[in-house]
Amino acid sequence: MRTLALAALLALAGTTAQAEGIGGIFQTQANDDGNVGMVEFYDCGGKYCGRLIKSFDKAGKEIKSPHAGKNIVAGMTDDGGGKFSGGTIWDPGADKTYKSKMQLDGKTLNVSGCVAVFCKTQRWVQVK
Repeated sequence: MRTLALAALLALAGTTAQAEGIGGIFQTQANDDGNVGMVEFYDCGGKYCGRLIKSFDKAGKEIKSPHAGKNIVAGMTDDGGGKFSGGTIWDPGADKTYKSKMQLDGKTLNVSGCVAVFCKTQRWVQVK
């Protein structure tokens, strides 16, 4: 009986964690100019998207971006266990969109943009 109760509790905990998905605001890794962005994740039709809400220069001063309010991440599916796939990531500097996957580990989000089998990964940090 004790084993059954423990198994039920663990199953419920796993379901709750998986249902949480991803939300909040993440600071991107700095670009070549030292600028960072704040990306807010939200549910977009049963998948996850992330829109740029603010940008800052390397000194930490907020800068106006023509890309504020636009989706940087789109169409991510929650695969469970902190893994997300099937979406895209847009690089506003190059104006290119790449296949993407993400891995959430605590407050760190590893975001990969891929062309064929070659991927580049950035570490984003949750700030809110």
